[in-house]
Amino acid sequence: MTEISLQVEEQAERLDRYLAEKCTDLSRSRIQQLIEQGQVQLNGKVCTSKKTGVKVGDRISLEIPPAEPLELAAEDIPLDILYEDDQLLILNKPAGLVVHPAPGHPDGTLVNAILAHCPNLPGIGGVQRPGIVHRLDKDTTGAIAIAKTEHAHQHLQAQLKAKTAQREYLGVVYGVTKTESGTVNLPIGRHPVDRKKMAVVSTEQGGRQAVTHWRILERLGNYTLMHFQLETGRTHQIRVHSAHMGHPIVGDPVYSSGHSIGVNLPGQALHAWRLRLQHPISGQWIEVTASPPQTFTTLLEVLRRRVTVSSQRK
Repeated sequence: MTEISLQVEEQAERLDRYLAEKCTDLSRSRIQQLIEQGQVQLNGKVCTSKKTGVKVGDRISLEIPPAEPLELAAEDIPLDILYEDDQLLILNKPAGLVVHPAPGHPDGTLVNAILAHCPNLPGIGGVQRPGIVHRLDKDTTGAIAIAKTEHAHQHLQAQLKAKTAQREYLGVVYGVTKTESGTVNLPIGRHPVDRKKMAVVSTEQGGRQAVTHWRILERLGNYTLMHFQLETGRTHQIRVHSAHMGHPIVGDPVYSSGHSIGVNLPGQALHAWRLRLQHPISGQWIEVTASPPQTFTTLLEVLRRRVTVSSQRK
């Protein structure tokens, strides 16, 4: 058990923010977790509210329990590495690979694979999701960043929160949009009826701000190749926003039911194409591009052929 004792020397708004500023080795989410677990005392009394105000002269003690033993097994699963150094790892994730263990997927995940590749990863950013900075859905392919140190984890998460890191996607949608580009700024939350799905939900009902920028790359008859850029990173964000627009992602088993394209796809035709972020140590910008999988390029080829055949018949 590690104990940290502090005396507040300047005015601060909230307990969690003050601790995050002073305890730079801990992420703010980790600090909030410790507060909720009763590991923080304010003036000798346990405080479990992260929003508690602190003032000059207050005494704070923080107890950090030893890391829980990692029960995840390292598995020798091939990785498509786009970039790697001693701070971070950027991979091109294939379809069908779950990012971290969850009910129904206890092993065979990306986390199991990177534990084999990076033996020192346990404990970075949490026990069950070591190194994970952001997620990709099981059948969404493409670039994903993994932090190899606690500093890198905090730095990369801060970039995502500050919207300085850029995540660009390619997606094929049903239908043709009326404009060449646009922005969807609608909150996303758990579906009020089907709890396995996400939906556009008002903030009053628990929805969280979600912003997706989009533009057309290529019109393919009754389909469209789109470029998406995320400003936020909510669960299923592009899939939900696209479906809400009336143009769901092709092959999406959850948000485009009833649609058929006649091409065998492993899941939704959505690919995390480009990732741009700042290196947590050097500060230099790193930009990687992940090649789309063969199924994605095959889909585009089939749709282009259909357009060609259709135009020849006219």
